[in-house]
Order: sequence, then structure tokens, then C-alpha cells
Amino acid sequence: MPQLSERARGHVQEGVTFVKWLLYSCLIGVVVGLVAVAFHLGIDLAAELRGEHPNIIWLLPLGGMAIVLLYRVCGMEKDRGTNLVLVAVRDAERLKLRTAPLIFLSTILTHLVGGSAGREGAALQLGASLSAYAGRKLGLDELDGRIVVMCGMAAAFSALFGTPLTAAVFAMEVVTVGRMYYAAMVPCLLSSYTAALVAHGFGLHAIHGYPVHDALELELTPILQTAALGVLCALLSILFCKAMHAAPRLYARYLPDPLARAAAGGALVLALTLAIGSQTYNGAGDGVIRQLLAGDTIPEAFLLKILFTALTLGAGFRGGEIVPVLFTGCAFGTWAGPLLGLPHGFSGALGMAAVFCGATNCPLSSILLAFELFGGQGLPLYALCCGVAYMLSGYHGLYSEQKIIYSKFRPEWIDKKAE
Repeated sequence: MPQLSERARGHVQEGVTFVKWLLYSCLIGVVVGLVAVAFHLGIDLAAELRGEHPNIIWLLPLGGMAIVLLYRVCGMEKDRGTNLVLVAVRDAERLKLRTAPLIFLSTILTHLVGGSAGREGAALQLGASLSAYAGRKLGLDELDGRIVVMCGMAAAFSALFGTPLTAAVFAMEVVTVGRMYYAAMVPCLLSSYTAALVAHGFGLHAIHGYPVHDALELELTPILQTAALGVLCALLSILFCKAMHAAPRLYARYLPDPLARAAAGGALVLALTLAIGSQTYNGAGDGVIRQLLAGDTIPEAFLLKILFTALTLGAGFRGGEIVPVLFTGCAFGTWAGPLLGLPHGFSGALGMAAVFCGATNCPLSSILLAFELFGGQGLPLYALCCGVAYMLSGYHGLYSEQKIIYSKFRPEWIDKKAE
């Protein structure tokens, strides 16, 4: 009887824990979802204003300086961005609430003046800082606090990008490659779904995903072609990550003053924009991705997007890297894929998923991303392309605080940070 009683108490405790996370996750999903919707609308408004008044890009140097000063005034000049979010989950490092309004305002300003950046990476910081604050107010301990941070990451990503499954798994997968935080699965799914419903309630993501109508079936020739593209995407993801890490180091070496770096970076992006004669590579580039998938081919686009993004974020502008990664993969895929005999749109979609996978080291999230963005047709080939890109991208990654604890080539423990 005592054993049965102990078992019963265990079931009761499990039920209490489930109800607790049901409430907390939905609360995080609503709060972060509402803020993420405002963030989404703010970035859209900024992009619209720049489209109506393209001369705003002349303010790029001033915009960069304003962002640096904003962080300096708030005592966050040495903020590590998304890397700090990963440390908060893995090592329970404290996230400051002020991170949320800072990344909110600075990312919108980056998009307004024409910096090349995304929004989802910034959303991870936004959601994580808000949820960490909520966790402290709820009196959660260190372990539950980590789950709450992952809930905030998932909710913000979901509301911003409209991919709730990808968002939930990405929050559990990105921190430590080779070890999933399964205890956070239900909380992350609930917060992600709740945030997605909030976004849908405000009319976001009415046009869901990207149109791809030429996906191939699982046959020998497409398997070989897709694997070959995966190899190339692995190399491209390495190039993207190296550029993102090299840019801030080069800026710091030649321009030690953060204000000078921001001004110089803004001037460089401005000069490149004027030299190209269009603003194709300013902002996130979602519209260009749709044009590429619809049939356009710009052979040099993937290199230019890497250059624009590295110059922008390396100089101290704020924003995410994920949409620029997708842009780079799409531009490369629509150029290289047809050379391998793959259909144009399908190769662009393969490139998006595979370069995302190589850059983030998140194969499960990448496969789910392909499913949510492009549908189920051709999913086995998306998985193959992502798997090859993951394996051959080595130990490079967008986030230097990401830990890779198992080898990509053998079932052995390595425990090293992404390069």
C-alpha cells in the first residue's frame, strides 16, 4: 500500500506539473505573441516607409550610430544578442527585461534605414527576455526558468514567421546540438501554438508559406541531384557563418570605437546599395525570395546578400540572421539547382532549408521548416538535402555560444562550441 500511495502521489504531481505548464505556456504565448505582432507590424511599417521614401537609406550611418548610443545609454553596449539567449537556457544566465524594448526598437530602425537583417533572430531575444522576466515574477526556480525562456523563444519565432512546429522544435534544438530538451516539448508547443493563434487573429500569415509547384518524387536521379546540392549548400552555410563572425572582428580591429564602426558600416552598406542601383539586398528580402521561387534567377544574389548582412550586423546594427540565411539559400538554389538538373522553384526551396540547416545545426527544425513553408510534397528530398548539409557543414554555426556535444561523423562525445 505505501508503494501504491507513493505512485499515486507521483501521478498527482505529474498532473499538477502538466496543468502548471498548460497555464504558463499559454500565458507566455499570449504575451509574447502580442508583442511579436506589434514587432511584425512595426517592421512592415518601416519597410513600407522606406519603399515610399527610398532616400531614407542616406540615414544608414546615423541609424547605426543611434542604435549604438541607445544600447550604451541603457548599459547594454556589450550585449551578446542571441548568444546570450542560448547561455540563458543552458546555464541559466539572467536575461534583462530591457533587452526586449532595445531589440524591438533597434531592429525596426535597422529595417527603416535599409540595413540587411531579418526579424526572427531578433524575435528570439525579444521572446526570451520577456518570458525570463515573467518566470522571475512567477517565482520559478532555475530549471523551470530555462523552460520558460524556451517557451518565449518558440512563441516569438512562431508569431513572426508563422511556423509553429518549427518554432517549438528549434527552441529545444538550437541550444545544444545533439541533446534535445524534451522536458520543454509540451510547454514549447503550447506557447508556440498560442502565439500563432494570436498572430492569425491579427491577420498575419494570411499567405502561408512559399509557392513551390515543381517538387520531385523520391527516385534515384533526384536523390543524387539533391545530395549534390546538399554538399554545395553545406559549403555555402560555412561561408555565411564565417562572414558573420569575421565582420565584427575586422570592424573592431580597424575601428575600435563602436560609434565609428556603426557609421562606417552604414556608409559601406549605403555605398553598395548606390553601386548596385536598387535596394534588393536591403531589409530582410522576403519579397525577393518569392520572386526567385517564382522563376527569377540572380546568380550573384547569394554572395551580395552575405556581404550586405555581414556589413550590417557586424557594424552594430540589430536584427536577425535567419531570413538572410533563407534568402542566401534560395538565391543559390535557384542558380545552382538547375545546373544539376533540378527544377527551379524546388531547388530554391531545397537551398533555403539546407543552408538554414547548415548555419543553425538544427536538422529536425530544418525538415519541419520545409514542411511548413513548402508542404509535404518532396519532403524526403528536403530531409536528404538538410542531412547532407548538416553533416558536411562541420562545426560551424551562426551562434558562437551554441554547443555541439556529439560528433557529426561518429557517435562520440566532443562538447565544443560552434565556430
